[in-house]
Amino acid sequence: MTGELRGVPRVELVAPPLALYLHLPWCRRKCPYCDFNSHVTETVPTARYVAALLAELAREAARVAGRSVSSVFLGGGTPSLFAPESIASLLSGVRARVELADDAEVTLEANPGTLERGRFAGYRDAGVTRVSLGAQSFAQRQLELLGRIHGPDDTRRAAVELREAGLNNFNLDLMHGLPEQSVLGAVADVDQALALHPAHLSHYQLTIEPGTAFYRRPPPLPDEEVAGAAETAAHKRLTHAGFERYEISAWARPGARCRHNLNYWEFGDYLGLGAGAHGKLTDMDRQCIWRTEKPRQPERYLSEVEAGHEPGTRLPVAPHDLPFEFMLNALRLADGYSREQFETRTGLAFESVAPVVADQARRGLLSVLGSTIAPTEFGWRFLNDVHLEYLPKAALRPEIAASRGRNLGPATTLRAAGDGGVLHNEPAQTEN
Repeated sequence: MTGELRGVPRVELVAPPLALYLHLPWCRRKCPYCDFNSHVTETVPTARYVAALLAELAREAARVAGRSVSSVFLGGGTPSLFAPESIASLLSGVRARVELADDAEVTLEANPGTLERGRFAGYRDAGVTRVSLGAQSFAQRQLELLGRIHGPDDTRRAAVELREAGLNNFNLDLMHGLPEQSVLGAVADVDQALALHPAHLSHYQLTIEPGTAFYRRPPPLPDEEVAGAAETAAHKRLTHAGFERYEISAWARPGARCRHNLNYWEFGDYLGLGAGAHGKLTDMDRQCIWRTEKPRQPERYLSEVEAGHEPGTRLPVAPHDLPFEFMLNALRLADGYSREQFETRTGLAFESVAPVVADQARRGLLSVLGSTIAPTEFGWRFLNDVHLEYLPKAALRPEIAASRGRNLGPATTLRAAGDGGVLHNEPAQTEN
């Protein structure tokens, strides 16, 4: 694609659904594979941070006046370090500042190793309707190699308590391609996860990200043949159990798709609040899309909010970047996207991407059925390559071009807060 979009008609933007992401950035320990914005601490400034989030939301509320928030996601870090009373105060403050839909989905990420007995009932009473548990594996050896602070029994106990609290809509975050993991080990993890009867399961391959402890000292990982066989076998188990793969790394029982994540992948809007959070907002008056990014360091974030400043940056997305940003999301979905959706959510005529779409369809990477465009299984295998073809040529830096020919997996170029990811141009966070 060219760096300009000269001659391409603009289309009127239509306000998409709106979500709210709240980043709670503290953890008890930094996992060696984690490149998310998380900070190790034994003491969390809970009251101060909740007050800052609500002060920031009060400032942002004017920008979304008249719009209803369809989902809330509390991600991290480890949000379950916050007591139910703090989450109740936070969610009550949210409702006082923006309009929450009556059936809003409210997800809380939780680490099985930071939960005290009875907390899930408290989170339910606070307004949480969905929980994402960072199980990662059910093998003690793999959990130790991953630096996790919980064991398999902690996850099992947490699942029992979720059901006792009536929170049956929960996700288990599961990884494969782990150090020393065999095909049988990866399948055993899925079988043990299914035994806990989750409504949703995030299943993605461990990737080694720059800046992590694993990047500096890589562990011995399974080769591509073993990793591929493990993924195939695990997916067969999930399909047989009645789960549907609706996104490249997300599986759900009927009716249990994560609405918050779907909003990301469908290029919806979301306010991203908290240290390191990213957001996206459609400006109907100016007919443009804004990206926001908050300071990563919690103390700097707190200081800027408490001083009455708008923290971080707020910049418009250049029109020539919109095709790449849209496809980076939409092509993760099994159902893909419609031409109308591309136009009303980017403000660009479909002809701006039509030649690339036609070429990728010819090569078997995409399926085009009427006005719907979706990735094929072959396209999903090389999704990174598919995405890159929507980048302006001027943006195709050598280090990006070098990634051609390999699928970087579900956490490739976007960090979306939710099951398994705050969207911006670096790798994707979705559940934990």
